[in-house]
Amino acid sequence: MLIRNLLGKNISPPCLLKVGDTLRKTRTFTNEDVIEYSKVTYDTNPLHFDSESARIAGFEDRLVHGMLVAALFPRIISSHFPGAIYVSQSLHFKLPVYIGEEIFGEVEATHVRESKNRYIAKLKTRCFKNGELLVIDGEAMAILPSLVVEQVDSS
Repeated sequence: MLIRNLLGKNISPPCLLKVGDTLRKTRTFTNEDVIEYSKVTYDTNPLHFDSESARIAGFEDRLVHGMLVAALFPRIISSHFPGAIYVSQSLHFKLPVYIGEEIFGEVEATHVRESKNRYIAKLKTRCFKNGELLVIDGEAMAILPSLVVEQVDSS
């Protein structure tokens, strides 16, 4: 009670990661995101830049790079666990993501074990569009310095 009175807010105990916990992040990918990603990766596939090429290939419009969408996973992990080491990631691209679509990424802990004063976490990784359509499905492994889940700004 003394801490609450001095700081003017509630102090709660830290939240610790456990199996079944899910961390989420939402992002809308823009044309600028696609251009900047292409500059860094040298991926100039016309499906990302030319609507007609994308339509000829059977898509509705230009695509966001799948790996750019998948970059939500390390962002979620590193923002909640500063100092985490990303060890592995498998990805299955299920549906295309188009520029301007809101994507909901989530990381769910499926197994956590201690190892040498750190924690190895196995994580189910998924991205959805339109609230429920699975666009990426996968699994990641990360070494976490702690199980304390940092609360972060959702921006």
